[in-house]
Amino acid sequence: MAHLGNGIEYGLHCLLWLVGTGMEAASSRDLAELQGVSPSFLAKIFPKLEKAGIVRASEGIRGGYLLARRADHITVLDVVDAIEGKKPLFECQEIRSKCAVFGRKAPRWSTEGVCAIHALMLRAEQSMRSELASTTIADLAGTVGRKAPSDFAGEVRDWLASRVNLRGRARGTGVREAKAARNRAS
Repeated sequence: MAHLGNGIEYGLHCLLWLVGTGMEAASSRDLAELQGVSPSFLAKIFPKLEKAGIVRASEGIRGGYLLARRADHITVLDVVDAIEGKKPLFECQEIRSKCAVFGRKAPRWSTEGVCAIHALMLRAEQSMRSELASTTIADLAGTVGRKAPSDFAGEVRDWLASRVNLRGRARGTGVREAKAARNRAS
């Protein structure tokens, strides 16, 4: 059985920060730093979420990502399918037809119908997908919000805002340096 990769966990955690933080937008780099995960890995996840209509990008110094829909209209399954694709979790290799006892040709009874193991895995996957489809980002955010101290969301909002301000100062410094270099060249 294939497993759901780290991208799902990273993507879901990032989306939780975008729910109700009051931020205009958050960059994938800032979200990666906030959570202690790889910025380059996270930068590969957000375009997938954007393509699926889960987030939208805003440009400029205050740019970054915002939820493209209300959190109660984004299911965990939406996120899983956006990041991992709609590939099955289990891929039956039909090894039941390769039993050494059968020689070169498996008898019909051994390969007739859906493999019992494959059928079980299909039912399990359907149950999982149903559960993921019934849970929204808003549901997850509510659970996390109930656990966190009341001022925590404000602390995160302030931290992300400070990152935007740092980018603005760095950009302003770069603009001033470029002007100075042009003036020296004249």
